[in-house]
Amino acid sequence: MEAYNFTEIEQRWKKIWKEKNVFSTDLSKTDKKYYTLVMFPYPSGDFLHAGHGRNYIIGDAVYRYFKALGHNVLNPMGFDAFGLPAENAAIKKGVHPEDWTLNNIQRMKGQFYDWGMGYDWDKEVVSCLPDYYRWTQWIFLKLYEKGLAYRKKAYVNWCPTDMTVLANEQVVDGACERCGTEVVQKDLEQWFFKITAYADRLLTDIDRLENWPDRVKTMQRNWIGKSEGAEVQFKLQNSNETVTVFTTRPDTLFGATYMVLAPEHPLILQLVKGTPKEAEVKTFIDKIKRQSAQDRVGVDAEKVGMDTGLEAINPVNGKTIPIYIANYVLMDYGTGAIMAVPAHDIRDFEFAQKYGIKIIQVIDPAEEVKHAWKASNHSYDPQEEPYTDDGKLINSEFLNGLDVESAKAKMSKWLVEKNLGKTAVTYRLRDWLISRQRYWGAPIPMINCEKCGWVPVPEKDLPVQLPRAVEFKPTGESPLKSVPDFVNTKCPKCAGPAKRETDTMDTFVDSSWYFLRYTSSKNDKAAFDTKTANDWLPVDQYIGGVEHAILHLLYSRFITKVLKDLGAINFDEPFARLFTQGMITKNGVKMSKSKGNSVQPDELIARYGSDTYRLYTLFIGPPERDAEWDDRAVEGGFRFLNRVWKLFQEILEKPDLKAAGKPNAITEDDKEVRRKTHQTIQKITHDLTSGFKFNTAVSAMMELINSLYDYKEKPGAQTAILRESIEALVRLMGPFTPHVADEMWSRLGPGTSILEAGWPTFDPALLKMDRLEIPVQVNGKVKTRITVAAGLEEKDIFTLVRTDASLQKFVPADKLQKVIWIKDKLANFIVKD
Repeated sequence: MEAYNFTEIEQRWKKIWKEKNVFSTDLSKTDKKYYTLVMFPYPSGDFLHAGHGRNYIIGDAVYRYFKALGHNVLNPMGFDAFGLPAENAAIKKGVHPEDWTLNNIQRMKGQFYDWGMGYDWDKEVVSCLPDYYRWTQWIFLKLYEKGLAYRKKAYVNWCPTDMTVLANEQVVDGACERCGTEVVQKDLEQWFFKITAYADRLLTDIDRLENWPDRVKTMQRNWIGKSEGAEVQFKLQNSNETVTVFTTRPDTLFGATYMVLAPEHPLILQLVKGTPKEAEVKTFIDKIKRQSAQDRVGVDAEKVGMDTGLEAINPVNGKTIPIYIANYVLMDYGTGAIMAVPAHDIRDFEFAQKYGIKIIQVIDPAEEVKHAWKASNHSYDPQEEPYTDDGKLINSEFLNGLDVESAKAKMSKWLVEKNLGKTAVTYRLRDWLISRQRYWGAPIPMINCEKCGWVPVPEKDLPVQLPRAVEFKPTGESPLKSVPDFVNTKCPKCAGPAKRETDTMDTFVDSSWYFLRYTSSKNDKAAFDTKTANDWLPVDQYIGGVEHAILHLLYSRFITKVLKDLGAINFDEPFARLFTQGMITKNGVKMSKSKGNSVQPDELIARYGSDTYRLYTLFIGPPERDAEWDDRAVEGGFRFLNRVWKLFQEILEKPDLKAAGKPNAITEDDKEVRRKTHQTIQKITHDLTSGFKFNTAVSAMMELINSLYDYKEKPGAQTAILRESIEALVRLMGPFTPHVADEMWSRLGPGTSILEAGWPTFDPALLKMDRLEIPVQVNGKVKTRITVAAGLEEKDIFTLVRTDASLQKFVPADKLQKVIWIKDKLANFIVKD
């Protein structure tokens, strides 16, 4: 009998697939089209480990499944090749980022080939190549034309290690998401995309994403962070200036006892100029600038402030309140100024206690709260703790006696009528900071002319190419500033001397539209062909990590909506369905090369073959959950494939195999194995259709192979039935272990590849069982189990009790009162004690 030579089998089929270009998709054929896409990788490292592999193997299994179902499936791949990780790795290795990146791409493509990935490489995109970033720059220009790309001076997040600015979304717990360095604030002129102009649409349209994980939708809702309230105008004492405050609690205006301005507020230095507090305020502001956002607003952050000596006038009662500056108020939320109500806000209360500021209660706790306090002997004192729940308004003149919501509405109306404020909505979402002071990114296509100001590069002059001869080590300024041939140019408007923008774009700009480029990857006339994009998008199934929920996924939704508004496409959401896989851990922590716990797939493939690697990856656990890698468990997948191969060989060697006709179940064993086969088809089809439950699908295959081994030893086992079962199993294995599946299918003689063989279907009639085992309960407690004919009615159960002696010892006929019969599932006999 021929041994399972996985090396020979896999190399042969990889070669056949490549020579026949079997994974190529004709985009002109849109009948039953299906676009499945895995998030493209960063080629910042020189290999993909087994943790990375899970994402791509899941995606390939999805592709092969839908291909087998008869869909025309687009399954492209490319590389997210710009950005800090690749540049930092290249610096560490002492090589040019371009060389490092392109070499890594070739290495990763070799790995994808070894894993048997079914990618349409004719449609490959690489974001660091000019034929791609030319169109990234074109998108920038389109946003600039619509007023959605702009430059301004602002306090920005600065990573001292990477020596560049970061978007808010790239700061996690006050640190750079890339390197973990604590972020500081810098006042710089930078380029932004006005994503806030789309905040409401981005938030509202989340409700349309029915096939996205709830966790991802919640993360996006929270990040956008819509707040409804009022903007209130506070006049300043002894000044013509006013300060606008945004509050979600206009009902508590009578309880406002001080105001806080963010240290970055543009009015503060102007207001204290020439006052005794000017020097002290400047010193305090410089101190706060050195704090990270986490140090300022984290749950355990110390609240630090100072009295500016200035006063504001509360518009509802004319009373003056002191103006403080404090670290816990940020300029990028609301208006950068708050009215503080210490009796009913935890942060305000802590600050007021620390600095001895007056506390005025304006909400009387709800009656149920008072009852609960009374029952627990709790004594409430607004000077000792803030009250933040519902209740009735007190100490608030015309609001007294109203509930909170009614008071909000009445106060908002009053402010509008008195021309002292207006209803307003604000968002946590800030505009997208896209400038980077690093080399390895798409140059921003703008030119600065002393006469004309900032002028966009004409589209005909794109791409603005990234020069190669650059000293690209980070210095805090863009390395491109040191390249005169790049910097010095002519103004497109006046033809006078001008200088190019030397910052490069955030790599998330590159990945915000790549899914469109796959439909026209070789197009040198446009970023994408509108008709083809409209035919194939939105992406039917997108697959990637939940860590991209806020960054990549939110940015992609934004750019898609912009392109829709520009008339470039006719859809405004990029991904119809989203699946987020869990990460692979080893020794309890996320698999990572830097942690020294990464598993090299190359070594596994050399020892067991890529089909075993794929099978174990899909079997390791529910794909949406994290899973612990176990080197020893890989052996189990290898044993399974050997068992399948051995049984296949035995069936293939049967002399009557070719003459075997249609299967005809005669014995109970025949019926049982056919039933098991069709049940397995039904289960795996359901598992792959309803949530990609690959792990339970593999379990079902293993159960079927066990049944087939048992059946083949039975006297009279039919070759036709064995053939039907093994053919079904081979087709079911196609998405999981494509090399050995194609090998077995070719030897069975149909003359097609497993991708063309189609997905097996089950016969509902064969799923029905003639006899089945059910539990027998007496007064709700299980006493025994019996085998009965399928389809029995309640009257048949009564007959059975009277005639079956084994049942009568549990269910005396003379004591039987009634039976609760759940057809084909359970019999519960109610008997007298």
